[in-house]
Amino acid sequence: MYVKVNVVAGAKKEAFVEKGDNSFVAQVKEPAERNLANKRVIELISSHYSVSENRVRIINGHHHSSKLFSVEID
Repeated sequence: MYVKVNVVAGAKKEAFVEKGDNSFVAQVKEPAERNLANKRVIELISSHYSVSENRVRIINGHHHSSKLFSVEID
């Protein structure tokens, strides 16, 4: 399954809000450097779908705020 996420890195409050079918807005406290924000978003997606973190990976948007993730669900 593909999941679109708009990421706001360096936010004061953390939030993970579903905007539509497989579309989310993630506000994370981690900065957008050294892959810290991406790792936190992967943690949020894996906990939302109840899968392990190694089943979630970034397909597109490594360096952009709009990202596309692949989630392997059994």
